[in-house]
Amino acid sequence: MKRTTIFLDESLERQLKQRARREGKSFAQCVREAVAAYVAAPRANRAPLPSWVGMGDSGRTDISSHVDDFLWTDPHQ
Repeated sequence: MKRTTIFLDESLERQLKQRARREGKSFAQCVREAVAAYVAAPRANRAPLPSWVGMGDSGRTDISSHVDDFLWTDPHQ
């Protein structure tokens, strides 16, 4: 098992600690179970992407490495 850090808002942390206590489990065990359930959930249960996502696809795969070349234009030329 690998140790990691997560950030939770105080309300969610409090609720999870209460649930862990009620169920006689550790806080960490409840977090592991929640993450496992999220990962195991079929993607069909997640909201689909809007239809316009990807409509600006240029077909290029090097855009991020050349962003300055594509976006910078010297206004004095």
